[in-house]
Amino acid sequence: MHAIVVAAGSSRRMGFDKLRAPLAGRPVLWHSIHALARCPEVEALTVVTRRDFFEEVRLLADSAALGKALVLVEGGSERYLSVSAGLATLGEEGFVAVHDAARPLVTPEVVAGCLALARLHGAASCASPVADTVKRADGGKMVAGSVDRTGLWAMQTPQIFSNRLIREAYAAVLRDGALVTDEVSAVEHLGRPVALYENGDWNLKITFPRDIGLAELVLASRVGRSE
Repeated sequence: MHAIVVAAGSSRRMGFDKLRAPLAGRPVLWHSIHALARCPEVEALTVVTRRDFFEEVRLLADSAALGKALVLVEGGSERYLSVSAGLATLGEEGFVAVHDAARPLVTPEVVAGCLALARLHGAASCASPVADTVKRADGGKMVAGSVDRTGLWAMQTPQIFSNRLIREAYAAVLRDGALVTDEVSAVEHLGRPVALYENGDWNLKITFPRDIGLAELVLASRVGRSE
């Protein structure tokens, strides 16, 4: 399997470049690359990022990628353009995992579990059931109604697909001018099913400064469990 790490975002909500932010002594991006590289099923990685970040990523890869082949490619203005650029670096066989660089807590076990499900169905995504009460609000941020959370899942990454399926999905997205925010949406656009791999471990996306502190605690607890 080939892994594509999407690292071309602007970090607008964070206020600073979250992928460079220190987490347990390493940049956030290092942890994401390292987790994927530790998964035996991942044979090579492509990091899609900004051109001005290339040299830093190369330096990170010396230790993070564990000797596995790593290709850098420049991302686009939207996620689907970045993923399309990453797909262009690959052959056409096997499976592809697409992972958010801002999810540094993913584990090799979760990646392998999601891949096993993708092999059965052609497409699978890490996800968690929505546990919180969900409300709909109006333009003034006033509660306008409730949303039944039955059957609602929060999507995570990696999202894993057969190479041919994700290529077909993105070709259709580009052809139709469809707006998609993740790869599951691209495959949905084709009308194809996607299985959900229920992830019971921490896999938060670093979005706000407070998330760094929480991620630090999670990593520290894992070190404690392994000792």
